[in-house]
Amino acid sequence: MVQLPADQVWSAADRLKRAQGRLAGVVRMLEEGRDCEEAVTQLAAVDHALDRAGFAVVAGGLKECLSQEGGADGLDTQKMEKLFLSLS
Repeated sequence: MVQLPADQVWSAADRLKRAQGRLAGVVRMLEEGRDCEEAVTQLAAVDHALDRAGFAVVAGGLKECLSQEGGADGLDTQKMEKLFLSLS
């Protein structure tokens, strides 16, 4: 099992927390009957933040896998492909 370095964990967690805050804002906007266009814009920002966090985690994990003993030879390409496709 590959674990990300602390700085990458912090960065991804920070992105996810910001997305969580924005999502809570979108829920409030909808509950308050605010403008749909504004809510959709914020929802798109949440989606983008989640994508960026996901790609950062996958990229960091890939880097860690390659730096470990065995490098690219020990990498399960089908598993990595599945991870990347799960984000699309």
